[in-house]
Amino acid sequence: MVRPSRAALVACLLFPLWASPAAGADSWFGRDKALHFGASFGLALVGYVGASLVFEERAGRVTLGAAFALSGGIAKELADHRFHGDPSFRDLAWDALGTAAGTLVAWTIDRRLLACRPSVPLAALEDGPFAGVGTSAGPRE
Repeated sequence: MVRPSRAALVACLLFPLWASPAAGADSWFGRDKALHFGASFGLALVGYVGASLVFEERAGRVTLGAAFALSGGIAKELADHRFHGDPSFRDLAWDALGTAAGTLVAWTIDRRLLACRPSVPLAALEDGPFAGVGTSAGPRE
């Protein structure tokens, strides 16, 4: 459950986007929406791959990948509000769609690649026919 203080902080940060006078002139399918989708898609992939270096389980990878992409989109809209004057909730919607698609593609690739990988414990390979191969110690006798 979201605590009221966090919800209030998010509402205060995002209210300027909602009250933007440029919102009426903003198209749902403009060129910039494809850029928002593509950038968030790429950030979600990069975030997922980076998270795979830290998290063993996929849930952590999905969470970090999505958070990375969404934080980039939110930061962009806040920068638009501060410096350019044309933030948009529609841009955020396309950021969210790109994040979802990128995270889903990364998760699917991860799931398919790991499904093909043999799950042999490393300890089982130490006493096999190739024990010591590739190490400076050589085969054990």
